[in-house]
Amino acid sequence: MRLILSLGLIVLFWHLKAQTQILVLGTAQDAGFPHIGCKNECQLAFKDPSLKRYVVSLALVDPKNKKWWLFEATPDMDDQIQYFHELTNWEYEYLPEGIFLTHAHIGHYVGLMSLGREAINASNIKVYALPRMREYLKTNGPWSQLVTLNNIDLVDCQADQKIQLNNSITVTPFAVPHRDEYSETAGFKIQTEVNGYLFIPDINKWELWERSIVEEVKKVDYAFLDASFYEDGEIPNRSMEDIPHPFVVETMNLFANESKDVKSKVHLIHFNHTNPILFDRKKRQEVLDKGFNLADQGNKY
Repeated sequence: MRLILSLGLIVLFWHLKAQTQILVLGTAQDAGFPHIGCKNECQLAFKDPSLKRYVVSLALVDPKNKKWWLFEATPDMDDQIQYFHELTNWEYEYLPEGIFLTHAHIGHYVGLMSLGREAINASNIKVYALPRMREYLKTNGPWSQLVTLNNIDLVDCQADQKIQLNNSITVTPFAVPHRDEYSETAGFKIQTEVNGYLFIPDINKWELWERSIVEEVKKVDYAFLDASFYEDGEIPNRSMEDIPHPFVVETMNLFANESKDVKSKVHLIHFNHTNPILFDRKKRQEVLDKGFNLADQGNKY
């Protein structure tokens, strides 16, 4: 009986180890934390590297087939690739199978420069993006050079159409309202053999989206949602209407009447350097006490 139980535990252990995972490689807004020009809490992070937070990024990891995909090509991409391999004991190819991009704001695509001939000179790394984002990369230098030199391979993606990565993993891009100066803005639904994930690091306001964020969260197991700012007035001497995002307090209010199970699916991410969630333990605990979760670097889901 003990032998059977032990074998069962071993099988369960290897089954869990082989399941596809999401790793959080960064949680900060486009300019990271510490943030250029920040003279308050950022100063602690400048002096203590353990407080540094990379720009928002996820890794989708398939242990069974030893493949991985990156979500967002951030200014911190070089460090994040190194960080990924440290988290996974260097068991995977150095560069990902592909990179999924949400939009053309600086924190979400400029890491592509490291794939060029001035850096690693990559070969045909698949880059998944919606049409306007693909066209932007194809027709604007220096990104267009990555295309012509075959450092990257732009994949034709359409909103709400599944991308089949293998027999058990799909990624579905969808459009969300945001400041779309150069491209549309995408979110992604990731479906694995076990879990469903939602990734929306940038959106203007939840009520401007034609879908209900509450209902979309109910459809998945984990939802990584835009939490750039905690509340209005967070940035002195600047109108926050110019940089619209859902305030954390607004998101929590939307889910206030939902069950504990639904609230726990929300994992806040994409924190601006002014957001007290980054540095105020009391404020972080208030969010947790209300039933929500906070994404942090190195988290595995």
